[in-house]
Amino acid sequence: MANPSSLLIGCAAGFSGDRLDAAAPVVQALVDSGRPAVLIFETLAERTLALAQLARRADPGAGYEPLLDDLLRPVLAQCLRHGVRIVSNFGAANPRGAALRIRQLAAELGARSPRVAVVHGDDLSGPQHRALLAQALGQDMPAQPIVSANAYIGAGPIADALRAGADIVVCGRVADPSLVLGPALAHYGWAMDDWDRLARATMAGHLLECGAQVTGGYFADPGYKDVPGMARLGYPIAEIDADGHCTITKPGGTGGRVDERTVKEQLLYELHDPAAYLTPDVVADITQARVAQAGADRVRLEGVRGHARPPSLKVNVCFESGWFAEGEISYAGARAEARARLGGEVLRERLAGVAPLRVDLIGVASVFADDAGRWLQAHAGQDAQDVRLRVALQHQDHASAQRLVREVTALYCCGPAGGGGVRTAMRPRLGTVSCLVPRAAVETGFTLLD
Repeated sequence: MANPSSLLIGCAAGFSGDRLDAAAPVVQALVDSGRPAVLIFETLAERTLALAQLARRADPGAGYEPLLDDLLRPVLAQCLRHGVRIVSNFGAANPRGAALRIRQLAAELGARSPRVAVVHGDDLSGPQHRALLAQALGQDMPAQPIVSANAYIGAGPIADALRAGADIVVCGRVADPSLVLGPALAHYGWAMDDWDRLARATMAGHLLECGAQVTGGYFADPGYKDVPGMARLGYPIAEIDADGHCTITKPGGTGGRVDERTVKEQLLYELHDPAAYLTPDVVADITQARVAQAGADRVRLEGVRGHARPPSLKVNVCFESGWFAEGEISYAGARAEARARLGGEVLRERLAGVAPLRVDLIGVASVFADDAGRWLQAHAGQDAQDVRLRVALQHQDHASAQRLVREVTALYCCGPAGGGGVRTAMRPRLGTVSCLVPRAAVETGFTLLD
């Protein structure tokens, strides 16, 4: 039987590297409500999985969210004690490793041993999947070694794991909104073709998936869109009813704001087509959606419609793409801009045979600049007094890319005058291509740890 009580889902992370103290107020609010509740952590971005695969190459026990302990330790025992379930893509390239660590962490905290489920099926990086990727990518199939290939799978395995009694569900690459839809499916028992309800809960997930963006974080713009208490932002909670409609709120006593504007901005975030938001679970249509204030820091979303899910799944393929090198040096005072420009010209000439060089003058032209240097030329002569020269290039060969590091460091004595604060870096570069594969070619499911 479906549970008639409304479901609360709180989000405590919107990306890997999010604030470590976000979960505690959210969990306390969920516990205080006395209602069925789930806590989600969304910690994957498009290339996070490739970095996780590289980490796992270096250490077979690694490859999951590196901040897992820091994120979970403050709230894990409380969640287990009060029946707040946890759903996350903590797993990255090693979901089982993450699940084992979570169970170990519970033991260290003296909490009861949780039932942890591991979702599988997204990882297509193995040799058995090469033919599928080659067919899907065609001429875009990388010639370089593949680091990761992951399908954006949906909410079904999450729901199945929760129905099987999991306290914690660990995923790799699932679509971000599926972290919310899965618990809603398990709670209400909706059919997998109940498109309107699936679409409504999917958009609730879309509102939660970036954490504090919907509670004023990314919304804030002083004097134009003011947000109180930015240093102590509350992270969002969605109240989802039996029809999939949601109300977005945040824990009491926290900073930030939830109003029609913050919700509308996040509703449209990364939405390519308001009439057809494609996910693995459903195609959502928000063209008739209604956003309305329902109280202080409470906003109601209704009117979302749904259509049949796409026949294909999106796959991101990351591959080795050489090396990325960058360097910076500062110039200040009289003629600082002219000296920084001269430094850039020197580097362009000395590295002309290596690779195209990106040159930025931070403080004059950087964010609005372009790789070809047209913006720099168009904005010459501003006579800035505090300029940081930043240069970068990419190359397949490590030694060639490393020439930039040496040349920037040499500016200390080779001039122009007055340069200081050199900082350089080298790192492997990852390329990315995307494709669609038939849904039937990706077998998904879950396993419960013994």
